Order: sequence, then structure tokens, then C-alpha cells
Amino acid sequence: DPQMSPVAASLSDADMADLAAYYAAQRPVSAPAGRRDPEKVAAGQRLAQLHHCASCHAPTFTGQQYAPRLRGLSYEYLLRQLRGFKTETRGELDGSMTTAAQPLTAEEIETLAHYLAHLPLAPAP
Repeated sequence: DPQMSPVAASLSDADMADLAAYYAAQRPVSAPAGRRDPEKVAAGQRLAQLHHCASCHAPTFTGQQYAPRLRGLSYEYLLRQLRGFKTETRGELDGSMTTAAQPLTAEEIETLAHYLAHLPLAPAP
């Protein structure tokens, strides 16, 4: 990433672990913005199931191990990240998201981002 690489280059493993722990502990502070389209949400849910998104990001999309939390992220952020994985301009640890994004069309990326951005902030009990 052109913005973060120069900053991250000087971080030690301990620094990165501390930063990761800090960001992992953060919680969403507001509901997603924008109008919720029920049809798009349903289509996005089907796409998430079809592409097994929950197998890495957890069934509640709250993240696990190295897979980040998706619940509570903005549509714009999710869209930018998914597009970056699709175009191979977004870096990652193991290439799994780049591989996962390849079969997605531009419309499917928008639909999936819409679904994820409109998940309730807290998972259902």
C-alpha cells in the first residue's frame, strides 16, 4: 500500500502486534449510513454464503484469527477493499482474498459490500 508501506517499514514485530491488538479491540460506533435495499441485502447474503465468506470472517462477520471483522465497516471502505482485491492492488498475507474476489463481477462486489455494510452492529444472540 503506497500510504502505509513507508510507515510500516520501520515497525518492529512487537509494534505491529501492539497495533493489531489495539485495532482488534475497537468496536463500531455508529450504524451504517445509506439507504438499506432489502433485495440487495438478500442478494449479498446469498453471495456471502456462495463464496463462503463466513468460513474465514466468522459466521457473525466479527472476524477471527487473521481474518478481520467486517461487521460495522462502511460501504465505501468495503467496496474499496473488495475492488482492490479484485484488481490485485490491495496487499494481504496469503492471497486468499485476492483469489476469492476474482470470480466476483463489479455488480456482485457492490452487492456484497451493501450486504456487509448493512449488518446490524451487534450480531444476533
